[in-house]
Amino acid sequence: MRNIFLISLCFSFLNSCKTAVYKDISSSNIIFKTVRIDTLFQDNISIRAITADGNHIWYAANNSRFGFYDLEKNKKFERKIIKDTLQLEFRSIAQTATNIFLLSVANPALLYKVAKHNFKTTLEYEENDEKVFYDSMKFWNKKEGIAMGDPINDCLSIITTRDGGKSWTKIPSAKLPKIADGEAAFAASNTNIVIKGNNTWIVSGGKKARVFYSADRGNTWEVYDTPIAQGKAMAGIFTADFYDAKRGFIAGGDYEALNQNSRNKARTDDGGKTWKLMAENQGFGYASCVQYIPNSDGKSLVSIGASGLYYSYDSGNSWKQLATDTSLFTIRFVDNHTAIAAGKNKMIRINFLK
Repeated sequence: MRNIFLISLCFSFLNSCKTAVYKDISSSNIIFKTVRIDTLFQDNISIRAITADGNHIWYAANNSRFGFYDLEKNKKFERKIIKDTLQLEFRSIAQTATNIFLLSVANPALLYKVAKHNFKTTLEYEENDEKVFYDSMKFWNKKEGIAMGDPINDCLSIITTRDGGKSWTKIPSAKLPKIADGEAAFAASNTNIVIKGNNTWIVSGGKKARVFYSADRGNTWEVYDTPIAQGKAMAGIFTADFYDAKRGFIAGGDYEALNQNSRNKARTDDGGKTWKLMAENQGFGYASCVQYIPNSDGKSLVSIGASGLYYSYDSGNSWKQLATDTSLFTIRFVDNHTAIAAGKNKMIRINFLK
């Protein structure tokens, strides 16, 4: 959604590059009780999309910048894409074994392929329209990928590739569910799209907060209602994750009421067909990213956003704050106790400790 994330937020920051430890304030039966945070780098940068490739954490950022941080060498490698006089805002990133893909949000929407081994960059797709605004991108496999954005006509903008990213085609509106007036999406953390096998979920917000589902890699679609806050331009689902084909979690809320912790988180156990609100009037407020912890049997999740870092060990029924940093936008796990997060002016590593 084009307006919301162009607003600067006065969020708090970690004050130094030193390790910070936040003590758990909850009951003793939580699996993780403490987090240790190391700042990997600080810069004048905004990062809303990251992807892990072994020891390389690739990122897409503002001001036409992208690159990766090498966890082994403790060093950042960065490039800038020059396209006329444009300052590109990259909010979507995806990868195959050999390439990274970057997609800018607004008009013109530009999708680049970047070779991992030498940074060779190729423009693979361009879309020009005053309404264009892309929010998220993922790959099903080495050949097939998908990106989604706000509606231009009467459906979400969805493009796919079937040849490894060499060509991208927009799905005709006749093959997609119709959107409601005022329904769109948020480019918060590159988590509008979730893929598990052939299953694909896309989440929306605004006047409607819904889940669009495809069981066949984007060829056919269904749409399901959710109880998440909606009806306003800056409310809805901002982030989603699925542990498997059945168990998933959505979060978000009302961006104009950052502390509102009702109707902002919900869980499904049937692949997204039905959703149940979780932890009403408890836990975090507005969230930009939610992720399952690997190998947790779908019980452990984390969220980041306006309330800081929150953790659940019971499938989202209850939540505890583990860190107060509100400047983070996106988070991904590299193993079952280590995550990388990025946001306003930095990238950090979070170790979850028992």
